[in-house]
Amino acid sequence: MASEPKTLQQAILFFSDYENCRKAVEAIRWPNGTVCCPNCGSTRIAYLETARVYKCYEGHAKAKFSLKVGTLFEDSALPLQKWLPALWLVVNCKNGISSYELGRALGVTQKSAWFMLSRLRLAVQDKANGGKLGGEVEADETFIGGKARNMHKVKRDRLGISQSRSMIGKVAVMGLLERHSKNGHSTVRMEVIANRKRNQLQQTISENVEVGSKLYTDALRSYDKMGSRGFEHQVIDHAEAYVDGVVHTNGLENFWSLLKRALKGTYISVEPFHLFRYLDEQAFRFNNRETNDATRFALALKGIVNRRLTYTDLTGSALPETC
Repeated sequence: MASEPKTLQQAILFFSDYENCRKAVEAIRWPNGTVCCPNCGSTRIAYLETARVYKCYEGHAKAKFSLKVGTLFEDSALPLQKWLPALWLVVNCKNGISSYELGRALGVTQKSAWFMLSRLRLAVQDKANGGKLGGEVEADETFIGGKARNMHKVKRDRLGISQSRSMIGKVAVMGLLERHSKNGHSTVRMEVIANRKRNQLQQTISENVEVGSKLYTDALRSYDKMGSRGFEHQVIDHAEAYVDGVVHTNGLENFWSLLKRALKGTYISVEPFHLFRYLDEQAFRFNNRETNDATRFALALKGIVNRRLTYTDLTGSALPETC
């Protein structure tokens, strides 16, 4: 449709109308144009325009349901007129958007904005992304966390950090980058790992990269003997050079730069147990960087269906059962 938004300004105006929001979400939830009951699957559905809910005529409990039921927006008091512009901002701001900034933009509290962002990151999570990587693949790892020299002495003592370049308190992240993927450009896949030991790194590679692929890594000894696992393994020793023909890990080094710029410049402080959500967000934007804003938004909107993240699950704030 010609009226669909292409820019942020158009998106704000377009999604300020509830009917436009409803049609956009309906097209994702029921692409064949037939509304189905989330409880029984019946198509004997009527839309009650005044109440903005649907009604199923099969005579069961919870006959009425809203458009949010069965999506990431379920049980949210915030209207779709706020959720959809928020999703647009998440997928199209190159360095992300903080909860404070989103809260000011939408007129909600910082706490609500933070919860919204966490749910929207689940929409862009893509674990079943077309099988294993292949062709030419770069593998590298990095550490995410504050610099020891910037920590307060009390925190350094508590963590047992005795040197300014210590890795204690940081989180290890492994990245895999497939050059010239099916999309025509490089794509990344990331995973938070327990450590950089051989078993951990080689298992992650075996689970995500096709046997027979060309594998490029640095000279970390944990990557030794990858050739015996069926990969064409070539190493670039950063003590000698950073590029040797096609043998390098500069693609991932570029991605680490983008990721850390977002974490340090936008989000400032990320707890280790939430880090994977931010990795999913950055990977989505990177993997779909060649598309336009509207296409990225449409791809992310497909991820809201049949996914749920409650505040209790997010914060682990469930009260313990009492005897």
